[in-house]
Amino acid sequence: MLRNYVKIALRNLAKNKVFSFINILGLAVGMAVAMMIGMWIYDELSFNKFHRNYDRLAQLYIHQTFNGSTGTGRAVSIPSATEIKTKYASNFKYVSMASWSFGHLLVHGEKKINRESMYVEPVFPQMLSLTMLKGNAATALKEPRSILLAESAAKALFGEADPMNKIIKVDARNNVKVTGVFEDLPFNSEFNRVQCYLTWSDYLADESWVKESQQQWSNHSFQCYAQIADQATMESVSAKIRDVEKKHTSAQENPEYFLHPMSRWHLYSDFKDGKNTGGGIQFVWLFSIIGAFVLLLACINFMNLSTARSEKRAKEVGIRKAVGSQRRQLVFQFISESMLVVFFALFLAIVMVLLSIPAFNELAGKKVSLPYQDPAFWGLLLSFSLITGLLAGSYPAFYLSSFNPLKVLKGTFKVGRWATIPRKVLVVIQFTVSITLIIGTLIVFRQIQHAKNRPVGYNREGLLQIYIGSILREKYDPLRNDLLKSGAVFEVSKSSSPTTYISSNQIGFEWEGKDPQSIPLFGVVACSHDFGKTIGWQIKEGRDFSRDYATDSTAFVLNEAAVKLTGLKNIVGKIIRYNGKACQVVGVVKDMVMESPYTPIKPTIFMINYGWSNVFNIKLMPNVPVETAVKKVEAIFKKHDPDSPFSFQFADVEYDAKFRAEERVGKLARIFATLAIFISCLGLFGLASFVAEQRIKEIGVRKVLGASVFSLWGLLSKDFVRLVIISFLIAIPIAYYFLSDWLKQYEYRTDISWWIFGISGLGAAIITLLTVSFQAIKAALMNPVRSLRSE
Repeated sequence: MLRNYVKIALRNLAKNKVFSFINILGLAVGMAVAMMIGMWIYDELSFNKFHRNYDRLAQLYIHQTFNGSTGTGRAVSIPSATEIKTKYASNFKYVSMASWSFGHLLVHGEKKINRESMYVEPVFPQMLSLTMLKGNAATALKEPRSILLAESAAKALFGEADPMNKIIKVDARNNVKVTGVFEDLPFNSEFNRVQCYLTWSDYLADESWVKESQQQWSNHSFQCYAQIADQATMESVSAKIRDVEKKHTSAQENPEYFLHPMSRWHLYSDFKDGKNTGGGIQFVWLFSIIGAFVLLLACINFMNLSTARSEKRAKEVGIRKAVGSQRRQLVFQFISESMLVVFFALFLAIVMVLLSIPAFNELAGKKVSLPYQDPAFWGLLLSFSLITGLLAGSYPAFYLSSFNPLKVLKGTFKVGRWATIPRKVLVVIQFTVSITLIIGTLIVFRQIQHAKNRPVGYNREGLLQIYIGSILREKYDPLRNDLLKSGAVFEVSKSSSPTTYISSNQIGFEWEGKDPQSIPLFGVVACSHDFGKTIGWQIKEGRDFSRDYATDSTAFVLNEAAVKLTGLKNIVGKIIRYNGKACQVVGVVKDMVMESPYTPIKPTIFMINYGWSNVFNIKLMPNVPVETAVKKVEAIFKKHDPDSPFSFQFADVEYDAKFRAEERVGKLARIFATLAIFISCLGLFGLASFVAEQRIKEIGVRKVLGASVFSLWGLLSKDFVRLVIISFLIAIPIAYYFLSDWLKQYEYRTDISWWIFGISGLGAAIITLLTVSFQAIKAALMNPVRSLRSE
């Protein structure tokens, strides 16, 4: 019996090649999209799960109130972490201070590499449950001047030789001994990019400011990670440690510590006014819905085309019922045909996924792959296919098997006017989803462009930003002179932050008329005298820093947001005290977008401080080719520091990176919207073909009576266009509701203009007409003699 079902199914597929192709291709595209989205979602949900202590690891976070609002961050003070470690020891298994990750130059013999590194305490490798290839995680960092290397970093330095106990020079100043090698962490781990771990004791010994910070409760410049005790819970421990810093700071600041679990780092990283507002989880939900809808569109195609051809198989069903076939046997036959189509589509979908994975990974910023060796994957895939087959085949199976055999064999069976309603409803659903995705894609693109077109307040073009070590920091003047003499450089300066990031936020500023109860927080950028000229900031009031004024060593330049925060009028010449020291405001610059382009400008104060600055800003000559200019700059850097590799970033590239997440979402949404339209159009093409075939004699009669090709085209097209218009009217409120909610997460956002809906609806109508017109015009041009001969 089963063999018979398969034979009949194959014959039907071969007999109706166009419909079979549309069914298989549509399902395959839908399944391929669902599979890729499924792999992406699994990768997101499994982020950091590599670590065995995943459920018990956390990072120390703090809520603080500044400028009238509560902010949340993971930068903490050393004394707070020390008190947590000592006074609440029973609640923790491990606690480790950690630096931020940044690049270090590692040198062994002639080999030089730059790798991202962190200073951590000895317990840190055990907390992360690193897979040790050499050495012991518990003891590797107990001795000062030790280093733990990732396998890839060890191979880059030592090749196949044993790295254990070998000496490496770090940043051309310290010799450290390799005491362990660990397996590189997977791509979906928070610490994937960190290739080296150095000892916290070395950080204290080498950096005087870090050593001094051990007594500074207000210096939140470090990270702290913890593994809670086996019997403890995150909530109970957070409640206990909440107020550890309150008695050491002002009441207005109201610092509150809490543990943010590793399980929430990746997908729940956003906070607003002290409350967690989600984060990446919104994209997981978004793509889950998109994947489900794209698959649903493919299933709708199958149901539509199968039921549309029901009259063609009415006699087959009638004869089968007349010779004794039961309804459940017919249902099983049609379900088995559906399953055959699904498994053909599944094979094609797997091929599509394999071909698309490299491009998908690059677009999504992932390293996902088909888990061939995982039985759970194949079980899930087969279950997914069975469900898809049942979903896609259930309606046509029950519909076809319900035909009355007596009416069918008498020739009096008609599907009736109501039989087309389910197909029309399904087409409306298809295009509602497709139009909503088109509107969403346009809104995402418009939001990105809105932020990109925001005035940034400085000139990014030809601006290089180079992080420098201690050697070049001490050679600033000769290095600057050589660069200016090269003819390739317009101006040079240095600063504590690049133009695309503010690395320091501070309190301790006082001025006349300031509310004594308020604690204003300013971004602080230390820089050299030529910083403004280098980046091309725009002076609004007063003047720029100048070497002609010796007093500028204690001068401030404020941005507009900082002036607004102080509330001072005619601020140039006024005194602002910084940690008790009187500093005069000499200028005001227009607001510069140094952080997120979607948020309000941070109040920022610029001051002269050469020792604190570790970023070189180099403005290239506009009339010199960029490649030539960069080579000259590199040669000069190598002259002054031959041991360090030359690495740089262009300010405009770094600024564009701020849009990466939104652009990635926009590109993925554009692809999915295109595929949704493609699948919907496949279905329309099939339905148009069927309708034209059904009405071929009517078209012949109309042509004989004088109907034009244009009128026949309109006759066959109007019903489909009407359905798309209904879809458009349904999609408008749905899209507006969800997209206006999405835009609320951005304080600097675009509006939702009416023309976006108009373009989406018009585009859908044009696509529909183009899809349907081929079959409509083909039918209208057919010789009526051929269609009417049998009459």
